[in-house]
Amino acid sequence: MGNGHSGGSKLHHDPGNPDDLCIDTIRTLSMDAVEQAKSGHPGTPMAMAPVVYTVWQRFLRFDPDDPIWPNRDRFVLSAGHASMLLYAILHLTGVKAGNADDERPGTAAVTLDDIRHFRQLGSKCPGHPEYHLTSGVEATTGPLGQGCGNSVGMAIAARWLAARFNRPEFPVFDYDVYTLCGDGDMMEGVASEAASLAGHLKLANLCWIYDSNRISIEGPTDITFNEDVAARFAGYGWSVSRVDDANDTAALVHALERFRSTPDRPTLILVHSHIGYGAPHKQDTNAAHGEPLGEDEVRLAKRRYGWPEDAHFLVPDSVYEHFQQGVARRGRRRRDGWLALFERYRAAHPDLADAVERMQRRQPPPGWDTALPSFPADPKGLATRDSSGTVLNAIAAHHPTLIGGAADLAPSTKTRLTVAGAGDLEPAEPGGRNLHFGVREHAMGAVVNGLALSKIRAFGSSFLIFSDYMKPPLRLSALMELPCIWIFTHDSIGLGEDGPTHQPVEQLVGLRAIPGLIVLRPADANEVVEAWRVIINLRHGPACLALTRQAVPTLDRTRYASAAGLARGAYVLANPADGREPEVILIGTGSEVSLCIAAFERLAAEGVAARVVSMPSWELFERQDEAYREGVLPPEVTARVSVEQGSVIGWDRYVGMTGAKIGMHGFGASAPLKDLLTRFGFTPDAVVAAARDQIAKATLRRR
Repeated sequence: MGNGHSGGSKLHHDPGNPDDLCIDTIRTLSMDAVEQAKSGHPGTPMAMAPVVYTVWQRFLRFDPDDPIWPNRDRFVLSAGHASMLLYAILHLTGVKAGNADDERPGTAAVTLDDIRHFRQLGSKCPGHPEYHLTSGVEATTGPLGQGCGNSVGMAIAARWLAARFNRPEFPVFDYDVYTLCGDGDMMEGVASEAASLAGHLKLANLCWIYDSNRISIEGPTDITFNEDVAARFAGYGWSVSRVDDANDTAALVHALERFRSTPDRPTLILVHSHIGYGAPHKQDTNAAHGEPLGEDEVRLAKRRYGWPEDAHFLVPDSVYEHFQQGVARRGRRRRDGWLALFERYRAAHPDLADAVERMQRRQPPPGWDTALPSFPADPKGLATRDSSGTVLNAIAAHHPTLIGGAADLAPSTKTRLTVAGAGDLEPAEPGGRNLHFGVREHAMGAVVNGLALSKIRAFGSSFLIFSDYMKPPLRLSALMELPCIWIFTHDSIGLGEDGPTHQPVEQLVGLRAIPGLIVLRPADANEVVEAWRVIINLRHGPACLALTRQAVPTLDRTRYASAAGLARGAYVLANPADGREPEVILIGTGSEVSLCIAAFERLAAEGVAARVVSMPSWELFERQDEAYREGVLPPEVTARVSVEQGSVIGWDRYVGMTGAKIGMHGFGASAPLKDLLTRFGFTPDAVVAAARDQIAKATLRRR
C-alpha cells in the first residue's frame, strides 16, 4: 500500500517507536478527513487514538481479511460521532470487504480515497458508522447509548452460542466484546439500563472503555453531570479500572489484561482524556463541539506530533506494515486455527456445524414449520396474544436458535418459551432461551439488536403503548436491516379499564412510518399463524406483531378466504355471495376485521353487495404489483370504510379522500370494553351506517 502525501515532507518521529507513529497517523487522518469535509468531530479521535490503537493492535482477535468470521472479537464504537477513529483503524489494518450483499468481497473496506470523501454522498465513510455499508462496522451507532446496549446483546450472544454449540475440545465460540463510549453514552438512560442488565448477568466477556473527557456540546460536563460513574458501575456489579491519561498505553494494557483475567463480571475501564489532544488553542471549543479545527489549528497539531504540516492524508508505509505484523498476523493465525477446529467439529458434530452455518446465513432450520397449528372456527375465539404464544412455541420446538423475552411482561405478552429445555437465561445458565429484561424496554430493544447482529434469531416483547420507549432501537433495527421480531400486545382501546395511559392510539401509525419495518396486525388465530410464517422467513428486515388482549372470533375459513392471503398484506376476505361487484368495501385490521364481517353479513341480508378486505400489513400490501392491489381495492369502487382502533392518519391512502375512517381521533378512556366500543363507534351499527352513507355519496357522484 502506498502513502497518501503529495510532497517530500519528512517525519520527525523516532523510527524506533512505531506505536507513536501509528497513533499519530490515526490522529492526522482524522483531522484531515474532518477538515476536508468541513464537518465532523476531530476531538475524540485525536484524544482516543492511543486507546483504539492499543485495543486493536494488542488485544483484538480479529482478522482483517475476514471481518465476518463468526468467532471474532467485536469492537463497537458507541460514540459514533467519533467515526473517523473507526474508519482510520479499518483502513490502516487493511480490513477487507466481507459483505457480498453490499460490497465486492476481497477489496479494501475503507480506502484512503474513501477517507478523503468522509461524510460525502455515497462514501463508505458516512458521518456515523453504518452496519452493512462498511465491513468492520459491527453496528450502526450515533444515537448515544445504543451501541452500549448492542454490545450487551453481543456479549449475551457469545455466552449463549458457547452454551448451545461448544462441546468438549471444541470451543467454537469464546469471543469478547469491546465498546468505546463517552460521557454522552453515560448520560443516556439506555446505557444505564443495559449496564444494569449486564451486571446482573455477570457478562465477563464485555468491556466498556469510557472516554471521560468532561466535555459535551454545551460545555464542561459538570454543568449537568457530576456523578461518580465508577461507583455507579461498581454498584451494577462491574469491575472498574481507571487510566488517568489516555496516552498512557502501558496503564491501558494493564487494565485490559485485568479485564481478560476477570471471570465473573463485566469490566468498565474509565479513561481520562483531553479532547482535541494536540490542538492547544481550540481543545475546549471546536474539537468538542463537532466542528473542524480549521487549517491553522491542524497545522499546529501536526507540528506538535512532529508531523509534516503540509502533508494531507499521509500514511507511511511502515504503519501499514506494523499493523500487518500485529492485529492482522494475530487475527489470521486465530482465524486459521478456528477454521481447522471447525472442520474437526463438523466431522464430530455435523448437525451442530450445519446449524452454525445456517445461522450465519440467517436461514431457518429445515422443518421449522412442522408443528404449525391450524385453529378451528370459533365464534368466541381467543386473543391473538394467546394464539401467538401457541404458534411461537410450536416454532421454537423446531427452531433452536430462536430466543427472546419480555420487559417483565412475558405472562401478559404470552412470549415465554415452554418447550423442553428452553430454560431461563441467567448468570449460571447462559444457554437459556427465555430472557428476562426487567422493566427496561429501551435496553431490551438495543440488546435484541445486538443478538440479531450476532446472527441469533431474537425477539423482544411488551405492550404496544411501550413501543414508545423503544423507538430508537426499533428504528435502528430497520436501518440495519436486522430480522428482529418485535411482539406487542394490548394493541388497542380493547384493554379497557387501564385507560388512555395504556391504550395505544398513535403507535400503529408511528411504527408504520419506519421505513423497512413490517407491521402485522392479524385478525384471528389463523392470520397469526400466517404472520409468523412471514416473520420467520425474513432475513433482511424486522417485523412487528400487534396483538390483542381480548378474545376475537376465529373465522370460518370454509366460508371466508384462506388466512394465507396475509402474506400479501391485504386480501379479499369476503365478497358478495351472488358474484355481484361490490358496492362498498369494508377494510379492517386486527380485532376490527370481525366487526367488518358482522357488518358485511347484515348488509348482505339487506341485499347490499359488500366486500371485506383484511389488511394486516400495509407494508406487505405495498410490495404487491399494481394489478393485485387494484384487484383487492378496485379503483372504480369509491365507497369505502376503514375500521381500526387507532389513529386514522394514513387511511385515506386506501379509502380515498371521500372514504369513511372509523378510528380514534383522540385518546381513549377508562371503562369496560363494551362501553368503550360503543363510545368510540366500533360497533356493527356504526360500520353499517358508514357503509350506507358511502354508497349514497358514491351514487350521487355518479349522477
